[in-house]
Amino acid sequence: MNLSAMWDFAVERYSNRIALVQGNRRFTYNQLNKEIIKTASSLQRIGVKKNDRVTILLKNRHENVVIYWALQKLGAIYTPINFRLSSKEVEYCVNDSESTAVIYESASETAVLHANFHFSPILIGVGEVAGADIYYSELVDRSPGGYIKPNIQDEDIALMLYTSGTTGKPKGVPRSHKNEYSAAVAHIIQNKYVDNESTLGTMPLYHTMGMRSLLAIAFLNGKYAALPDFDAKEALNILSKEEITSLYLVPTLYHDILNHPDFFQFDLKALRKIGYAGASMTTALTEKCVELLKPDVFVNHYGSTEVYTFTICSDVTKKPGCAGKPGFHQSIRLITPDPDGNAAPDDLVGKGETGEIIVSINSIESFKGYWNRPDANKKAIRDGWYFTGDLGVFDDDGDLFVIGRVDDMIISGGENVHPIEVEDILSEHPKVLEAAVAGEQDDRWGQIVTAFVVPKDPSITIQELDEFCKNTPKLSNFKRPRKYVFIKSIPKSNVGKILRRKLREGKYEIYQNSNNLVRN
Repeated sequence: MNLSAMWDFAVERYSNRIALVQGNRRFTYNQLNKEIIKTASSLQRIGVKKNDRVTILLKNRHENVVIYWALQKLGAIYTPINFRLSSKEVEYCVNDSESTAVIYESASETAVLHANFHFSPILIGVGEVAGADIYYSELVDRSPGGYIKPNIQDEDIALMLYTSGTTGKPKGVPRSHKNEYSAAVAHIIQNKYVDNESTLGTMPLYHTMGMRSLLAIAFLNGKYAALPDFDAKEALNILSKEEITSLYLVPTLYHDILNHPDFFQFDLKALRKIGYAGASMTTALTEKCVELLKPDVFVNHYGSTEVYTFTICSDVTKKPGCAGKPGFHQSIRLITPDPDGNAAPDDLVGKGETGEIIVSINSIESFKGYWNRPDANKKAIRDGWYFTGDLGVFDDDGDLFVIGRVDDMIISGGENVHPIEVEDILSEHPKVLEAAVAGEQDDRWGQIVTAFVVPKDPSITIQELDEFCKNTPKLSNFKRPRKYVFIKSIPKSNVGKILRRKLREGKYEIYQNSNNLVRN
């Protein structure tokens, strides 16, 4: 089974259903397929062939979707990267992947044109951009019309995503047709999707969450409503107008949607299924999702680019923050945490103890190793297990709770403190919009717990936050923040992960003229 065949099956089943919406443009499966075939034909004519990597620097726009499926028809490898990357980052990814072509738009034009490539990839422009060898419109308008179908096996590579590279150079993650097919099927099962489901296509297609939404909806002959530039009000407008039935987003986007001042002006009764991944969701935000969206299905998916599913919590309302049990194709373990990477898969922790989460790569969803990175393979893959670097604990029901990263753990006065559990408490305060916690070096304690708070109410004081934490039974006294910093916004990755490194490095803006507090 390959992805091109799955797309063809969908077109045959319901050719007149709406496949894609972007703004005022609507494409049926048949209309979209015609453009896909034209594009595939032209790409083949200019030299793109099976197993070639093609770097994509596009937003979630209809051309991006067409190019994805066109490359699947050719057996080429769709290689998307963040369109916001610098020229040096683009240069690295294109050179590392040895891409045959680079496809870009105005948002990525400068980075592409200033990059120094080791060879001469074909530059394909989308829209009004400079420097292109050929334009997307020409691929469609001047297409020969047909293409030679290659023999595509399910072990052939369909996609290569690049990890964010927050701890070093980005790593290419090759994923086969089998990997992608099985991940989409797991996504459908685990999120309880059905025929003709619809979703908001705003999670970027250079991220595993964006790819899951695209494939799952296509397999179900559903509607993908593309939103190239996320805006909470525009998202609400699409959800209402298009009667979107399901969402799969990072917590940050739920936060922005639910906190928009015009939220109650929109009819979201069609939205019955929501899921999140990519970062932890606070109890306060979980409760707000339940209160305002009243979903029938509320799922927390925990996974990665490399494997996709680790675990799934099929009902977050019962256990906010719970990551649940191993996914449809998966097995996990908790082992003794070791930042130096010397722990073995059999170094299991005891019941109720915190451990590093490791995941079996004997899974149909799992990659086999990084692109040209034996060093990274040695660190992340050992004895058939993928070492996530995440910390977790099983509760009495055997459900997993993810409590942070091995390298984010704060050791203060010899005690371990996990940022997520402190953030969860702070987010419950009515005057707190968002909170993040990181460890700062301290001569006496080794590290101190430092809370970075984005106020919802400017009258908030550090003293009342400290009292709030002090009077919360769920938070041990040694875990209380010793330092509070009010900031304008929390630095995050493009998919909503808190960048604690930037907090530790002081890369943030102070909120008004707030004073920091350090407890004795």
